[in-house]
Amino acid sequence: MRVIETERLVLRRLSVEDSEFILEILNDPLWLRFIDDKGVRTLDDAREYILKNPVAMYERLGFGLYLVELKGKSVSIGICGLIKRDSLEDVDVGFAFLPKFRGKGYAYESASAVMMYGRKTFGLTRIVAISTPDNYGSAKLLKKLGLSFERMIKLSDDGKSVSLFISDV
Repeated sequence: MRVIETERLVLRRLSVEDSEFILEILNDPLWLRFIDDKGVRTLDDAREYILKNPVAMYERLGFGLYLVELKGKSVSIGICGLIKRDSLEDVDVGFAFLPKFRGKGYAYESASAVMMYGRKTFGLTRIVAISTPDNYGSAKLLKKLGLSFERMIKLSDDGKSVSLFISDV
C-alpha cells in the first residue's frame, strides 16, 4: 500500500513479501553499528520482524516504518518512517538505506516527506529522532531536517546513551 510519493520515491507499507530486503538491510554493517542487531538472520526471522514491528505498528497507530522504492522502478533502496517507542514520549523519525543508495539525498527526501505526512495526517506537533553519538552523517541529516540536539538519553536502563534530537512545529 502506497503511503507517500515524492519526486523520486515511493514509500509504501512493508509486507512479508519484503523479507529478502529486510534481511539485507538489517544485516548491513552500518545498521548493526549505528542502529541495533535485531537478530534477524533468516527469511523466517525477517518475516517475523516485519509482522511484529512495522505491520503491528500500522495496525495499532496507522503509521510505522515504510519501504522506500525508486519511483517507476520498484527498486527497494531503504526504509523510512515514524516509530512510537515505549521508551520515548514522542514519535520519532527513522531511516536507513542500502550502501549504494546513500549520499544521493534519498534519506532527506523521504524523511522530509514522512515528517510532513506525520504532521498533516496524524496531527503530530513534535517529532524527535535518536542517533548514536558517533553517527555524524545521521546527525547532519537530522539538523538539515530542522531537528536540533536536545540531550543524551538511554532508551532502557541497560542501554547505551543516544543523542535525542527534537523538532517542535
